[in-house]
Amino acid sequence: MEILTYAFMQRALIAALIVGITAPAIGIYLVQRRQALMGDGIGHVALTGVGLGFLLNTSPVWVATAVAVAGSVVMELIRWYGKTRGDLALAMLFYGGMAGGVMLMNLSDAGSNANLGTYLFGSITTVSPQDMTTIYVLAALVLAITIGLRRQLFAVCQDEEFARVTGLPVRLLNLLVAVTAAVTVTVAMRVVGLLLVSALMVIPVAAAQQISRSFAVTFAVAVAIGVVVTLTGTATSYYVDVPSGATIVLFAIALFVAFTALAAPLAKKRAKAAAGPAEGCTLEVPGGRTPADDVSVAG
Repeated sequence: MEILTYAFMQRALIAALIVGITAPAIGIYLVQRRQALMGDGIGHVALTGVGLGFLLNTSPVWVATAVAVAGSVVMELIRWYGKTRGDLALAMLFYGGMAGGVMLMNLSDAGSNANLGTYLFGSITTVSPQDMTTIYVLAALVLAITIGLRRQLFAVCQDEEFARVTGLPVRLLNLLVAVTAAVTVTVAMRVVGLLLVSALMVIPVAAAQQISRSFAVTFAVAVAIGVVVTLTGTATSYYVDVPSGATIVLFAIALFVAFTALAAPLAKKRAKAAAGPAEGCTLEVPGGRTPADDVSVAG
């Protein structure tokens, strides 16, 4: 295949495969916690890290990772303690992160609007060998947490009070989910872009939930969808010359629509199977009383 003869496309496809696995792997916990847009907020904060990386003339990916992790910790602290004005504080954090990234990018000598666009919306041609090393390390960390601690994370995301009663460190695990989401954002920003990475965390999970109610099956189907849409979107962006991030997200939405269309027939089939066959059911009506049924009391 022609697409595999180019080194940059080989790197892009490998990066897309890794992103397709890691994004839904952490996204399923965010969806379970009803924090589907958390990845979007982290992406805004991570942009400050990208701009700071260009300003310091160092790796934007590693700096963005550090800033995104710090931002995710602040988000969790706001969620814990900012009961009344938490939404306002989060909004200021998100918008401040975006504005800070744009400002720092323009102040740096190497930064430009073109560089900014590759991080905002993804670009398959900009995945360098150095980026691949970073992606391998961060993806291994994400998968170790999301798979190795899946039982504990599921318990916390499903019911925090029950998890606390059972002795689980709820706050530590919640913080771990937030930090893992931040790492995933920086892993995916080269392929999908900071503004679209949240979609890849959420849409495959939402599509998988249309046909499955089991956590394990939903996890597996969501990861499979993520892999399919990232690889297909990356290949399509090469042949059609369109942005990779937007293409991947549109493919994910198309699969969500298809799975939603399949959900209703599957639900009817499950309901019919659970009810059992309607034919062949007989109800035996007992006959009348006989003398043997009488009960007498001896005097």
